[in-house]
Amino acid sequence: MFSVSQDQAAAVQKAFHESGEWAAVAELRRFFPIQDNTNALNAVRSIARWTVPADLPAKPPAAARRKAAR
Repeated sequence: MFSVSQDQAAAVQKAFHESGEWAAVAELRRFFPIQDNTNALNAVRSIARWTVPADLPAKPPAAARRKAAR
């Protein structure tokens, strides 16, 4: 298990879309020492599907939340 930053994910996604799966595997291996091709390919496919989440709406101030809960 490993954690991927947005910059790392962007680099892997760029390699995937421009040059294919195996180029993205090579890019992923620049960041993480994954030896097994199957695991690396599965990780690349997962990262390639990621999208940037939409911004969440701002929460109301805590005082307003407490009043609404009453």
